[in-house]
Amino acid sequence: QVQLVESGGGLEQPGGSLRLSCAATTSIFSIALMGWYRQVPEKQREEVATMTDGSTNYADSVKGRFTISRDNTKTTVYLQMNSLKPEDTAVYYCYVIVADINRRQYQYWGQGTQVTVSS
Repeated sequence: QVQLVESGGGLEQPGGSLRLSCAATTSIFSIALMGWYRQVPEKQREEVATMTDGSTNYADSVKGRFTISRDNTKTTVYLQMNSLKPEDTAVYYCYVIVADINRRQYQYWGQGTQVTVSS
């Protein structure tokens, strides 16, 4: 089983910064991918950024402003959010793909953390 704990959301002014974190706890799985999605009311959940051992991927709307990273254990993923805009306001969800010893993959979502960008 995998447990995900998100933190770091809150209220920021346009142009400000926030840093989200998501800590994954698992003893029997390896983590294949970690990332962030966001969702606003009446909209589909959209991918913000993802990271694997080999690459990172960003939504066009956040390129140059957001940075995804992991700690040296590769169990915690961060999203550094700079130059925040009101349209970044959303609930942000941590997303993790893990693999068992047979390389079968499983998907997990964090509980979500609210990010509000407003003056």
